[in-house]
Amino acid sequence: MNSNKLKIFNDPIYGFVSIPFVIIYDLIDHPYFQRLRRIKQLGLTNLVYPGALHTRFHHAMGAMHLMGQAIDVLRSKGQEVTPEEAQGVTIAILLHDIGHGPFSHALEHSIVSNINHENISELLMSRLNEQFKGELTLAIEIFQDKYPKKFLHQLVSSQLDMDRLDYLNRDSFFTGVSEGVVSSDRIIKMLNVVNDELAIEVKGIYSIEKFIIARRLMYWQVYLHKTVLSAENLLVNILKRAKELAEQKIELFCTPALHVFLYHKYNKADFSTDRSLLETFAKLDDYDIMASIKVWTEHPDRVLSMLCKKLVNRELFKVELQKQPFEKEKIERIKNEVKQQLHLNDQEVEYFVFSKDVENDAYRADEISINILFKDGTVADITEASDQLNVDVLAKTVKKYYLCYPKKSVVGSL
Repeated sequence: MNSNKLKIFNDPIYGFVSIPFVIIYDLIDHPYFQRLRRIKQLGLTNLVYPGALHTRFHHAMGAMHLMGQAIDVLRSKGQEVTPEEAQGVTIAILLHDIGHGPFSHALEHSIVSNINHENISELLMSRLNEQFKGELTLAIEIFQDKYPKKFLHQLVSSQLDMDRLDYLNRDSFFTGVSEGVVSSDRIIKMLNVVNDELAIEVKGIYSIEKFIIARRLMYWQVYLHKTVLSAENLLVNILKRAKELAEQKIELFCTPALHVFLYHKYNKADFSTDRSLLETFAKLDDYDIMASIKVWTEHPDRVLSMLCKKLVNRELFKVELQKQPFEKEKIERIKNEVKQQLHLNDQEVEYFVFSKDVENDAYRADEISINILFKDGTVADITEASDQLNVDVLAKTVKKYYLCYPKKSVVGSL
């Protein structure tokens, strides 16, 4: 074993964090993983919370650290986790977000169609497995939930996984939104396994309740903050307009990697048939997008240049948020005003005035449950075990509608 690769690094959330396996160091060192340093964890959220500049790299390393703690706790309670399984599940959590594209979720469906970041993560893990001569096979089985010990997959992906425990605390720290702080130490200390499924010992039930509430609050206050929605929709519309121009063979400045995806339509099947496509995708990061957008502020196409100037100068759309759909008459009235003010046609105004909806469900009763383990050995879903939270409220999906359009002051100056 090369002990020189068992490094430690300093994390702002957890303090000193150790690299537990030599292969982890080699994976972190790989260009696929280093790319995550150039992809912000929260997309354009820093336009609302200036401190939210942390990256997918930070988050992956933090989730890896929590996984090590979880393995130690489960072993201390008599659960067998072999050295091979420990390495496999640690690799799985380290690489769980490796397929994220630029600006994380904001551009999930803008650069490629019918393929999400989980699909690309699996493709990149498979490619890494080739390069590492099969050493990632177990990790991929755990990631895909094909390994016999189901609780290992649940540590990577469930309603109470190391991914969520890290991102809630980390996003809370960097945004300064204290409502997202959860007791990850206590939750992990209360972990156990019953019938091959993760469970939380009853002593940890209040920490779980706090975790679910924190998640709901973070969604409305950070992830689905109306100004964040405004900024990310502006970014999506910029890429949409750029692709429209690219289809017309209009020349656009862009990096070589972005050029490939801007001037061609690729879907999930294309990644299977063209091996070079994945390598090209793995060269894309936030910098490709922002460098191009800065240049596009001077593009002859008025719609593209206006949209880009708004993003670069943080002249974001005004946003209205409500529980009911917006009246069509109101939307049409605003569209007509904007069309006149900005001299746009019916198709162009769609980039500047639009209404969509967002959903927030803090807990899904129809997914892998958060099980509470009582002292008599019985297990119950958190919605049944909790005496503090109303089950209907806990499992209810909340939908809100938002309407975006240019601010009057900005419209007048364009």
